[in-house]
Amino acid sequence: MNGCFVTGTDTEIGKTRVSAALLHWLGKQGLRCAGYKPVAAGTETIDGETVNEDVRALRDASSVALTDAEVGPCQFAAACAPHIAAALERRAIEPDVLLQGASTLAARAEYLVVEGVGGFCVPFAPDFDSADFAAALGLPVVLVVGLRLGCINHALLSAEAIRARGLRLAGWVANTVDTAMPHRDANLATLRDELERRHQSPCLGVVPRLASPDPAAVAACLDDAALRALFDLC
Repeated sequence: MNGCFVTGTDTEIGKTRVSAALLHWLGKQGLRCAGYKPVAAGTETIDGETVNEDVRALRDASSVALTDAEVGPCQFAAACAPHIAAALERRAIEPDVLLQGASTLAARAEYLVVEGVGGFCVPFAPDFDSADFAAALGLPVVLVVGLRLGCINHALLSAEAIRARGLRLAGWVANTVDTAMPHRDANLATLRDELERRHQSPCLGVVPRLASPDPAAVAACLDDAALRALFDLC
């Protein structure tokens, strides 16, 4: 299985935008790529169809034709922690279903971009969380760091958790959350130094607040050479 697992320092931090941008970039290289968000919480009805906006964004950015159900096999209506959303619907998040979905897509695509939910460690079921799922896949991890006060601590703790699961933090993306963040450049410099020193993890790009954060616009903020190294295309 080739590709990456995209996680974040928190929820609503830009994981979907970065995941869609990675899919867009892979597609521009002429590669067959598929997005996968195995667990998604929060749906709305659009033209009579139940839609999770993250699942739809990954579907649309994939170069392989996919259905929403293939991209997001486990979707819940309530926009809350997945295990709570599952309990509200009297459903279970089954690890085998999530892993089988990844294997099925990997057989159809050259690269799989898997987006996690919330931060790195989110409960799915008793004795199984999002970090366990990432470890079972074994893909290199991309960490989306939301640029705001506290991001250094959140990034370094997430990086330690990723390493503790035996996974490689292959790179990180800084995504602007707070445009008025004090000492932004100094924080970025610290993140670059510490994540490189502690985890040999390069910055894949810095995404500003964009008026239209579509996949092409976000991909333009990423480092081409770093992405080639991430996906072993050098």
